[in-house]
Amino acid sequence: MAHEHKLAIFRGLVKFKSNTQKIWGVLIFLSIVTAVEVVLGIYKPEVLEAQILGMKGLNWIFIILTLVKAYYITWDFMHMRDEVPALRRAVVWTAIFLICYLIFILLQEGGYVFDVYKDGFIKRDF
Repeated sequence: MAHEHKLAIFRGLVKFKSNTQKIWGVLIFLSIVTAVEVVLGIYKPEVLEAQILGMKGLNWIFIILTLVKAYYITWDFMHMRDEVPALRRAVVWTAIFLICYLIFILLQEGGYVFDVYKDGFIKRDF
């Protein structure tokens, strides 16, 4: 299995994509996304400091890029592209849903803890 080649159709021509090409493609894609995250983290553009849905736009960009990397890693390294669509959806969508749920819970609890440290005891009615 390690030496299998993937079939790629390019402009009507049938080509095989070697595993080495796939590995380099993954490395380049993940490096670009990580470089964008690092550059945004270093420079922190003023435009992205605005509040969007209770959080800075820059934080939303970091969360979205992290989800993109997690999806791509699952897609490539867990070989989801080679599986049947139902299994791909079950694995990837479940992981994305749970990550989004975790982010929501962390933001809610983190906001509450911040308010408690800032203002003292706060009672929330949900």
